[in-house]
Amino acid sequence: MVLERAPSADVQPVVGESRWPMAAAVLAVIVLTLLLPHSLIVRPRLGVPIIEGVLLVAVIIGDPGKIDRRSRPVRALSVTLIAILVATALWCTALLIVELVQGGPDTASGRTLLTAGGIVYLSNCIAFALLYWELDSGGPAVRAHGLPAHPDFAFPQQLSPELAPEDWRPRFVDYLYLGFTSATAFSPTDVMPLRAWNKIAMMVQSTISLILLGLVIARAVNVLR
Repeated sequence: MVLERAPSADVQPVVGESRWPMAAAVLAVIVLTLLLPHSLIVRPRLGVPIIEGVLLVAVIIGDPGKIDRRSRPVRALSVTLIAILVATALWCTALLIVELVQGGPDTASGRTLLTAGGIVYLSNCIAFALLYWELDSGGPAVRAHGLPAHPDFAFPQQLSPELAPEDWRPRFVDYLYLGFTSATAFSPTDVMPLRAWNKIAMMVQSTISLILLGLVIARAVNVLR
């Protein structure tokens, strides 16, 4: 007779999060960048969004529904998609900063200026949130099978386990909140970065946000007065 081994008490249950919040965030970034003024859009105009859309579809097909499949090809596609989104957001930010410093038709109107600044700001927040979500502790598929003893980010629920259920996992909304607080507070708030890569990423995001908001506000004051 073969005896079955009892499950270890240390084994955490599989808790996969829904793919759709991440997919909605990717689509939001794609739409936002297409709404930018002509001079701030990455060329080719439709080429980059099409590539991002194809990659998103491939990721959804590779791991639909709940994200719990630990697959190298799917993770490679997801990392590539998010890298393109972050690079596009940073490039649009650079174009806007150059136009703000040098002056241009798209920053001469108060309405266009505030619209462009808001779109670029939101795109950066969402893109960095996706970056944190994808890279933290090996990615969402790995986190679905259990949180590591030494994660990349320390959330309040990890620092104070009594505040959360035993099977708690950070989900995309937690990283979206992290992306927005990093861009508005210019520093960590309640989520602590514990690795060099996320400290550098948060530093870059905070610096970009500080420069962008400062230049947009200064330019808006001159245009609207």
